[in-house]
Amino acid sequence: MWENQRSRREAVIAGHESEVIWLLEHEPTITTGRRTVPDLPSADRLKAEGIELFHTERGGLATYHGPGQLMVYAIVNCWERGLGAKMAVRTMERAILDWMLELGIMATRRDGFPGIWVGTDKIAAIGMHFSQGVSMHGAAIYLEGGSRGFDMITPCGVTNGGLTSIKGQLGSSPSAAEAASAFMEHLTRNLDDPECLRPCRDDAS
Repeated sequence: MWENQRSRREAVIAGHESEVIWLLEHEPTITTGRRTVPDLPSADRLKAEGIELFHTERGGLATYHGPGQLMVYAIVNCWERGLGAKMAVRTMERAILDWMLELGIMATRRDGFPGIWVGTDKIAAIGMHFSQGVSMHGAAIYLEGGSRGFDMITPCGVTNGGLTSIKGQLGSSPSAAEAASAFMEHLTRNLDDPECLRPCRDDAS
């Protein structure tokens, strides 16, 4: 999927392909960003646990992706939409916050910590990369909690917070297919509103 993202982004930049948003579940995978990750298990150790390791160009440290998460890969021409990198990330945040509110989960941003949070527990991770105004990577929304993969790393380097999920908050969770359909409505609506004039409930804080 990483190579697919890079190839599609190059084609979008060249004007040969249109934007695309892929929503899916991963096989167990740990990804890292550009920064060095302390105490990262070796690829061989992770492979023995059935987990693949990928080093990517996104920001942030190590995180785990696997079944029970909705992955959002956004290959979007942000410049054409009037979005800089910061506003593109805010647009992804807004879409997740809108969906959480629809589900009845009072999620917020957390000062100094990327992603979307319920208290001090992360419910969605966000990491995007931009080249010539076109994004790749995106977000991981935690539908269900618990994974050996998370136990093997310090997710995103955060030591003063935990993880939660839609199931952890509500007692049940939509399937990945149901979540993809519901979330896509919020993301496309926010992308079509590049001025982002309507306030989020935590924007004023």
